[in-house]
Amino acid sequence: MTPRHTLPLLCTLALLAACRSDPIAFHTLTPVHAPTQASSNAAEVVIEGISVPPQVDRAQIVIRQGSNGLAILETDWWGASLSEELRSALVVQLGNGSAAHKVAVKINVQRFDSIPGQYALIDARWRLRGAEGGDTLNCHSLLQTPAGPEIEDLVRAQQNNVQGLATQIRQAAGNLRGGCPGER
Repeated sequence: MTPRHTLPLLCTLALLAACRSDPIAFHTLTPVHAPTQASSNAAEVVIEGISVPPQVDRAQIVIRQGSNGLAILETDWWGASLSEELRSALVVQLGNGSAAHKVAVKINVQRFDSIPGQYALIDARWRLRGAEGGDTLNCHSLLQTPAGPEIEDLVRAQQNNVQGLATQIRQAAGNLRGGCPGER
């Protein structure tokens, strides 16, 4: 190859290398380990609806930056939008209860914070109601788990928070008249 042809080839290769992007890593809120099976007298919990703040309801993971900033991570994504990822994780963790005792839950996540090196937090209000339109119970859950500096640490911490939320919903669903978990 002549020097006249080498320079354009090297420039083209350099441009192509500069355009390379990092691969996207996908994460899930559903833990690897199967949840413990619900007892035979546990209620079947049907998820009526889940809402999350629009700032974080996207496929890309959103983390807090500083005291008032957000960063959308372009190479770390949920397996689906955050609301769908949360729904899927809760369906798995709420398990199958007794079809004789059905309750519906509507969940309004008010905060879903992920702060690398500090913590992951879920602040949610949720309402349980009997399938026949009977008793209703309005509860609040504030779940916070320490997290390391890596995205995988934040994902594990949020998985732990979702598991805690599922546990609280399952407990309350077993006895709507018993009050919210933590108030008994």
